[in-house]
Formats: sequence, structure tokens, C-alpha cells
Amino acid sequence: MPLSEQEQRLLEEMERNLYRNDADFVHAVGGVRGRRPNYRAIVLGVLLAVAGVGALIAGVALQLLIVGIIGFALMFAGVLIAITPGKRAVAAPPSESSTASKARRSGGGFMDRMNDRWDRRQEGRD
Repeated sequence: MPLSEQEQRLLEEMERNLYRNDADFVHAVGGVRGRRPNYRAIVLGVLLAVAGVGALIAGVALQLLIVGIIGFALMFAGVLIAITPGKRAVAAPPSESSTASKARRSGGGFMDRMNDRWDRRQEGRD
């Protein structure tokens, strides 16, 4: 069953308020759009992984266990470096409590806004 126009407007309003008032939640759930990958880390990781594969093959061919272990470690480190997000991609912790700053910015707490909205809806129905 499709949503009525009022329900669609209410849903759109809630979505806009979510994006405006709770950016931390949107960032955590939706991920960061437009984030560019760290190409330097990817290239370094791929080069380490390729060097690790070479060392692993050399260790097997020469039958030297330590060279194979070092090769495996290089491969593992290279993959970790290539897939781990850089410091720019991780959100910096806010200097103050994000809840307090949101409450100050919006003029009240989340529950206060929800209660006010509920009261307005109830008054409109009577």
C-alpha cells in the first residue's frame, strides 16, 4: 500500500531533519560520500604485496623457511596498508560533546523537539 501525501511529506521532513541535526549518525550509517582514496597508500601496499609474493616464491624455490615467512609478512603488510583508510577518511573526534552542541544549535534536546512536534500533531487532529 503506497504512502499518502501527508505520510510522504512527513517522511521527507524527518529525513531532512536527520541530515541536518544528526550528521554524525548519517556519517556512521551511510558512510562518507565523495571520499577520495589514498592512492599513495594503495600503491605502497600493492608494491609491498608484490615484493612479498616474490620473496615467498623465492623462499619456496630456495627451500628457505625464513625467506618464505618474510615474504608472507610483506604480503600481509602490503594488503593491510592498501585497504586501511587513511587519517583523512576517519572523522576527527569533536572537541566538545556533539549532543550538547546539537542541543545548543537546535534550541532544545531531541526529546523536547519530538514532544513539541507530537503536541502540534495532536492539536491539529482535534
